[in-house]
Amino acid sequence: MCSIMTYCDDNVDYDTFKEGFDKTVSRGPDDSRIISLKNGVMGFHRLAIMGLHPEGMQPFERDGSYVVCNGELYGFKEMRDDLIKKGYTFESDSDCEIILPLYFEYGTDMFRMLDAEYACVIYDARTDEYIAARDPIGIRPLYYGYDEEGAIVFASEPKNIVGIVDRIMPFPPGHYYKEGRFVCYNDISKAAFVTESGYADGTGTVREYIKDDIETITKNIHDKLVAGVEKRLVADAKVGFLLSGGLDSSLVCAIAARKSDKPIRTFAIGMTEDAIDLKYAKQVADYIGSDHTEVYMTPEQVISSLEDVIHLLGTYDITTIRASMGMYLVCKAIHETTDERVLLTGEISDELFGYKYTDFAPSAEEFQKEAEKRIHELHMYDVLRADRCISVNSLEARVPFGDLDFVKYVMSIDPEIKLNKYGKGKYLLRKAFEKGGYLPDEILWREKAAFSDAVGHSMVDYLKEYAEKTISDEEFNQECNKYTYATPFTKESYLYRKIFEKYYPGQARMVVDFWMPNKSWEGCNVNDPSARVLSNYGDSGK
Repeated sequence: MCSIMTYCDDNVDYDTFKEGFDKTVSRGPDDSRIISLKNGVMGFHRLAIMGLHPEGMQPFERDGSYVVCNGELYGFKEMRDDLIKKGYTFESDSDCEIILPLYFEYGTDMFRMLDAEYACVIYDARTDEYIAARDPIGIRPLYYGYDEEGAIVFASEPKNIVGIVDRIMPFPPGHYYKEGRFVCYNDISKAAFVTESGYADGTGTVREYIKDDIETITKNIHDKLVAGVEKRLVADAKVGFLLSGGLDSSLVCAIAARKSDKPIRTFAIGMTEDAIDLKYAKQVADYIGSDHTEVYMTPEQVISSLEDVIHLLGTYDITTIRASMGMYLVCKAIHETTDERVLLTGEISDELFGYKYTDFAPSAEEFQKEAEKRIHELHMYDVLRADRCISVNSLEARVPFGDLDFVKYVMSIDPEIKLNKYGKGKYLLRKAFEKGGYLPDEILWREKAAFSDAVGHSMVDYLKEYAEKTISDEEFNQECNKYTYATPFTKESYLYRKIFEKYYPGQARMVVDFWMPNKSWEGCNVNDPSARVLSNYGDSGK
């Protein structure tokens, strides 16, 4: 990961900018640079992943224009070769150096051309204006706000601009900002299949779903996920893998192990007494022959890390915080004890193929609407969790299930086929890897456990008990209703909100709401986000 920040005004206090920007130096500890422009200030903290030499340091400059980008641009070498044919020269092996030439050649159309996870800000000296953009899923973070004079400020994290702007807002994924407007260039949740009758990109009227047979669909799922993993193995820095023992991370690791010429390095974490997935993670590691490390966390570590985790996350959402405890601590251990710099993870599969609660979807149409909603909001929940827990430990996250071609394909499959009519959640994904011996059957077909259960049922219980001890009935009854937006509804949620407000006062609208199952569906009107409370959880947590 890297950190970027740009203040788009000619009356910027350098010390104020630097103080805010340095709050995320852990995202890019290798080098830092702040430059003054004609009408603004631009900063970059570097974590060197591609192009490790000093020439890869940003901001990149070309003819007086500048760019900062936190991103990975897949297939950039082919694009660079095309730009060289057009007469451009390059000083580094950094993928992000191609952004300015691409913008000079194609303008904002370039954003549709990128196969990337990125957030960037461009200063165009030709027009004396700023352009910003973010990838279609929002895997790389970007926030913005306006100062008292109305100048816009962009930054990788909310903590950079607390106190500088009035209201902090997430930059919408799949959009670019130009001339004071946010323009959608790719609403990937509305993906539809290209047919002879037309194509729907979120603005058209034609909507054609893929209705191929199961064998064809699962073969395509297999091939596209393998391609998504393979392209994310390319790095000049060392690559490791988070392995929970669940289906998604296990598949990522199994594919990577086949593509690597030496054992991959995997990491798992769990509570000392009841971590469900540690045994499954070890089973997967043994099966694929990885160099495997187990990390154990204690109740004391969980509680003592809670405030730091909420601060680094910038959220009060219950599910995100619970699931971040283990991820933060395992990444902390990786940072402190290894020289790994990149981590592949299994996020985004649930949004595409379904959660435990989507088994209750009353129709295929409702299933699809829920998937679209989750993809739209991913940048506030699971993707946010992975980014912050990994980047705060000076590591980079890569998410193969977020590969744009893969997401577009799965979202365009007829939702009737994606509904759980098979007696097994994520059936299409499981069947896609049924052949070839990627995983043992007991892993491939095991029911999903809730993330927080997987690291240990007791972890959530410890957090709830801590909230009960810390928050009195009187305080809860008197204070929680003062939060009129996303009002806390349990002592646990109130405790998280109270800590959040300490660091991000009045910024609750950065998150759209609590992540919860769709309460309008029968069987989903629950008061806790964990799948553990659903009637169909069954043997998932064993």
